[in-house]
Amino acid sequence: METSHDWKDKPEVVVGIGEILWDVFPNEKKMGGAPANFAYHMAQQGMASQVVSAIGNDDLGRELIECFHKKNLSVYAAVVPYPTGTVKVELNSTGIPQYQINEGVAWDYIPFTQEVEALAHRTRAVCFGTLAQRSSVSRKTILRFLDSMPTDPGYYRVFDVNLRQHYYNENVVIQSLKQCNILKINDEELRLIGSMLRCNSSGDEICCCQTLLKKYDINIVVLTCGSLGSYVVTDRHVLFRKTLPVEVVDTVGAGDSFTAAFIASMVRGASLDEAHCLATEVSAYVCSQQGAMPSLPDSLRL
Repeated sequence: METSHDWKDKPEVVVGIGEILWDVFPNEKKMGGAPANFAYHMAQQGMASQVVSAIGNDDLGRELIECFHKKNLSVYAAVVPYPTGTVKVELNSTGIPQYQINEGVAWDYIPFTQEVEALAHRTRAVCFGTLAQRSSVSRKTILRFLDSMPTDPGYYRVFDVNLRQHYYNENVVIQSLKQCNILKINDEELRLIGSMLRCNSSGDEICCCQTLLKKYDINIVVLTCGSLGSYVVTDRHVLFRKTLPVEVVDTVGAGDSFTAAFIASMVRGASLDEAHCLATEVSAYVCSQQGAMPSLPDSLRL
């Protein structure tokens, strides 16, 4: 096992669980994966954050761990007999990323160990998605992690959908909806899932969010709609904020930074509106920078 920093003595942590990998761009490669992006931005907000994943016994895996160290990110990465994950990324003319994701890689085989279980017992908030659940091994680990977390109020199980290519199905989506108490989804994903689960017959996005909220006993649905804005939906409120105008460099990691800023604010006791405001500002800033992990200015930190 590879571990950077000693998290065992910390009373509570926030966790990104799932894929860690190299995003391979035409001229360079960068550490990536939604769980790593989430954990990085949680750390930027002063949270004790942790990534749970797996790497291969190879140079790419060792280099990935070194990059985590350099960014002062804590990671629990099992070393498994599969290659470290890589993803080919190409940006279109508007900076939107297109992904080509390799299969049969290390993060498909994240084991559930005693250390991972102990971490789950101390986790205040966790973020997970569909991609790392494409394999039965990592899916079982993620579900066991969620089952091992405290269930008290103020503990957050965040399903940040992140649909990629064909790596999801109805069973994975439904299981994840049942396990989460916060759902983070974008408008394209909402259309796909709404159609899959037959809850968007009216074509009304907010109505679909409210249906998911009630059907799966979710506390909060966060819906992002790109340049049009974002919504926070609960059983009592529908909040909306416009997306802030910025010169977009690329949108890689913007959604993960939005999720992290929102959840960090909630953990700190902020109101929904305050959490929504910070998330909107942070994600806009990330869009104006290159890569998923820019350093945030002090004005965007809690």
